[in-house]
Amino acid sequence: MDRPQSSGTRSPAYDMTFLWSVCLVAAMGGLLFGYDWVVIGGAKPFYEPYFHIAPKSFWQGLAQSSALAGCLAGAVLSGMLTDRWGRRRLLIAAGLLFTASAVWTALAGSYVSFNAARILGGIGIGLASNLSPMYIAEVSPAEVRGVFVSINQLTIVIGILAAQITNWAIAQPVPPEIVADQLADFIRGTWNGQLGWRWMFGAETVPAALFFLLMFFVPESPRWLVKAGRDTAAERILARVGGPRYAQNALRDIRESLASQAGHRTRMGDLFEPGMFRIVALGVFLAVFQQWCGINVIFNYAQEVFQAAGYGVSAVMLNIVITGVINLIFTFVAIYTVDRWGRRTLMLMGAGGLAGIYLILGLGYHFHSTGVHMLVLVVSAIACYAMSLAPVTWVIISEIFPNRIRGVGVSIAVFSLWLGCTALTLTFPLLLGALGPDGVFWLYGAICVAGFVGILRFLPETKGRTLEAIEQQFLRAETTTRPIT
Repeated sequence: MDRPQSSGTRSPAYDMTFLWSVCLVAAMGGLLFGYDWVVIGGAKPFYEPYFHIAPKSFWQGLAQSSALAGCLAGAVLSGMLTDRWGRRRLLIAAGLLFTASAVWTALAGSYVSFNAARILGGIGIGLASNLSPMYIAEVSPAEVRGVFVSINQLTIVIGILAAQITNWAIAQPVPPEIVADQLADFIRGTWNGQLGWRWMFGAETVPAALFFLLMFFVPESPRWLVKAGRDTAAERILARVGGPRYAQNALRDIRESLASQAGHRTRMGDLFEPGMFRIVALGVFLAVFQQWCGINVIFNYAQEVFQAAGYGVSAVMLNIVITGVINLIFTFVAIYTVDRWGRRTLMLMGAGGLAGIYLILGLGYHFHSTGVHMLVLVVSAIACYAMSLAPVTWVIISEIFPNRIRGVGVSIAVFSLWLGCTALTLTFPLLLGALGPDGVFWLYGAICVAGFVGILRFLPETKGRTLEAIEQQFLRAETTTRPIT
């Protein structure tokens, strides 16, 4: 039977002040990730007239998705560099990239400059989405790891809501009598079109610079330090977490998990070893499913989703803020339940719940139903996602990979997540035109059913287990050729 923690039958008295301080600083990477990812949606009506971007054009799509190129590059760089340079230094680099991108985007004078700045910020997103949950998982004790890694998702959600509120607060009202054909010319000559959208991006500078500075005061991951041969430094940090005895036992477990590959540099071939490929495949599956479950189209294409449900422009803006608030509230539910109910239970609830909600939502669109009940269904889907697939996927990705391949493994999973996000974002308008809103949500519902089956079959429960015990759990399942439970 797996030990619930590495220090014996009694849990040590953890230094929660230390844990909260280092994990909250690392989780600021998630806050910046959320803000940087969403802020462009509110700025879109104002920067497009400034740069003379035609609607429904390639250039419009490029401006909206240029950060994705940076995200993919950041995920690749993280996988290449994190096992060599460590988690802390790359998170410092992410903070610098976020800061530079915020200032550059706010000052961009041309379309090319704007997109270059967005790509730079995307690299920061790719690094932070990889490294923040990984670092938190490697610092946190097994009993509270789910809570602390979920804090990263909470800060992502806070960043999303902050961007939505900031955009709403900065933008000056557009007179309702301005018709669509006149809108671009009108905005181009207003404060919104000249300066307002710049402040939306520039507001990120303050938290980005703070994250960059605070990361200098955060210690390196103890598990990376052991892998780098710096056992004394690792033991000192582990002792800060749970005392000398906890540090000794945790250090022993980490050494044992690395013993067969001491001093070995991770190679891509390691990912195809018996047992390893199954773990990588599971991480990729969960990462892609978190995107293909379809919920992010509500954030990325809120205007289309809510207008199809009968809402006008002003109501759409308010509904966007409502979705952000619900997203935040139910992330707290996930934080409370992830170490109580378990990862697998929440993932099954999320996949099954979304499948049911999408079925009903699709019926509403099919029969052209409009009104507040459609908003309730959309908000219910967001609530279900926020307390399950959104945070728990990040928890699982950060903990299932063995110590010696964690950097590369997490990078592959996050890269797959961003590829899934790209596919979702690019295909939604095409699917909407071909299938209609009812068919689109029924398609996402079918994907959720498939995800439910995959989670039920392949995902074990990992709550309360050390990272080293989880590694052994997967490897034992591979050698016995039984389903992982």
